[in-house]
Amino acid sequence: MAATRLALEAYLHWFAHREPTPPEQQSEPPLSWTTPNVIALQLASMRLRDFSRKETGQPLLICAPFSLHEALIADFAPGHSLVEALQQGGLDRIYVTDWCSAKPEMRYLSIDSYLADLNVAVDDIGAPVDLIGLCQGGWLSLVYAARFPHKVRRLVLAGAPVDVSAPSELSRMVASVPKEAFDELVHQGEGIISGRHTLRFWSMPVTLHDVAAALQRDVADGSEQGNALLARFERWDREVLDLPGTFYLEATNWIFRENRIAEGRFIALGRQIDLAEVTVPVFLLAGERDIVVPLDQALATARLLGTPPQRLEQASEPCGHLGLFMGRESLGRSWRRIIHWLQAGGDDIAELRPKIRA
Repeated sequence: MAATRLALEAYLHWFAHREPTPPEQQSEPPLSWTTPNVIALQLASMRLRDFSRKETGQPLLICAPFSLHEALIADFAPGHSLVEALQQGGLDRIYVTDWCSAKPEMRYLSIDSYLADLNVAVDDIGAPVDLIGLCQGGWLSLVYAARFPHKVRRLVLAGAPVDVSAPSELSRMVASVPKEAFDELVHQGEGIISGRHTLRFWSMPVTLHDVAAALQRDVADGSEQGNALLARFERWDREVLDLPGTFYLEATNWIFRENRIAEGRFIALGRQIDLAEVTVPVFLLAGERDIVVPLDQALATARLLGTPPQRLEQASEPCGHLGLFMGRESLGRSWRRIIHWLQAGGDDIAELRPKIRA
């Protein structure tokens, strides 16, 4: 708690003595996406990226995290791309929510604003969609599925924080800081939470071990590929998003402090959310060494859902948080299983379980 308060004081001090972005970062062009895509829709909150190879077939929407880093986490690099793995598994209609960094005019965007834009994207794609929620994109996807049950065919939640009564480092950090302190952060930022300042004071420096663990490969082998992956990861880690203050405070207080989603007290676009009314097939994926969303927290969602046991799948990977989304072993193992699960017919899910586990 003391360390968290010191970090917060440093954060506020940084706002009072802001430094310009270093010139080398100002001149850096955005990282390119790995898999060819087009922007299908431009909304206030997001660019909807279309990776489809066919115009027909079951559509799949990846709801990327909206917290600090960019949506490129879903398509990081060859061999480390969820989009690429899904395509190689035979899925042809894939979309990704590429969340926009908040501008001053976006400071009042709320969780409802993002749910509404997600709904516009789903309608544009064509419901029902298969929805994959990554990390904080997971709780947003689950709330969406509960709010619009007929627009989601199947739901995958990977490393998704929902029930924070199972504690994590993130929920402990939020609980240790007074609510008024987060209000002050938003006030100091004139309604915007700076991603660059957040990265400076709330994240640990990235090490070779961190990158190797995330990608599940040696990046210090001196090879050209290893050096390129390391450099790309460091760039991705630096390219952060600013968040609307309203959204930030709602997520911090309602989800990580008050646990409203799990306790049935969350209001989404005018309706109270009851997770027991979510009955679609659901697949939960967790990391056994994940300190952001620990295994117990990621899998605790299962007991809150109305999905019948025979339509509910769970899996875990021996990795940390980022390894779930960009680790080559995770992509080749649990995500391959998820792909088969997505492709199975409704009556085939229970029969498919032992075949995949074998």
